[in-house]
Amino acid sequence: MNDILQRIVAVKREEVAAGQKKKPLAAMRADAESRVLTRDFLGAMRRKLEAGQAAVIAEVKKASPSRGVLREDFYAADIAQSYAEGDGHVQAACLSVLTDTSFFQGSADYLKQARASCPLPVLRKDFLIDPWQVFESRAMGADAILLIAACLDDAQMADFEAIARHLDMAVLVEVHDAAELERALRLQTPLIGINNRNLRTFEVTLDTTLALRPRVPADRIVVAESGILMRSDVQRLRDADVHAFLVGEAFMRARDPGLALAELFA
Repeated sequence: MNDILQRIVAVKREEVAAGQKKKPLAAMRADAESRVLTRDFLGAMRRKLEAGQAAVIAEVKKASPSRGVLREDFYAADIAQSYAEGDGHVQAACLSVLTDTSFFQGSADYLKQARASCPLPVLRKDFLIDPWQVFESRAMGADAILLIAACLDDAQMADFEAIARHLDMAVLVEVHDAAELERALRLQTPLIGINNRNLRTFEVTLDTTLALRPRVPADRIVVAESGILMRSDVQRLRDADVHAFLVGEAFMRARDPGLALAELFA
């Protein structure tokens, strides 16, 4: 785990401890289990793929540690609606909403606002390091969670996936290299996110996805993450049999994020 991840995980431990004092695990679990109307995240992805379209998880993301604020006029509901509409022909399959406050200026409220404004299933994108956060994700309305292999051991990933499945949430597991991919494939989830950002150098290259794609079985869905900026990037990945994408920064700076999405994936 690199320095930035170590810092983030340390902050998450503090946040979880503080959160549990306000709402203990048993209460958070009861709240999560009362939220029965999840949206079919995996089904939304598969419907796009079966139609021969790109399955895009469009990100609602205000800022990042490396690039600062990406969008000053940040209204999560408006951004979500724009992604759901696209250009009338090309739209997002699902949403990803950053809820981390300390490093990405995200918020649970952004997830709630985005989900309430459109019919798309929503992934909670955050750094989950404790079962309490998995229950919290469903309690705030998430239909799917992100598990980052670099932050978790095998037992944690399996435990968190089991909780998510119990709560009828989908799981996207994110990897950065072959060793993490091997670990991720031990899980049941078909959604394998390959992040093209090197955790040591922070260099972004599509070659990461292209190199790992042949190692992923046909019954899994590869989701390319990071570095997808131009139509040539999309075409290069689709030529390599990668048809699902998680994209955020490329849209956050656009006047109309949904139209920017439609243009990139036309």
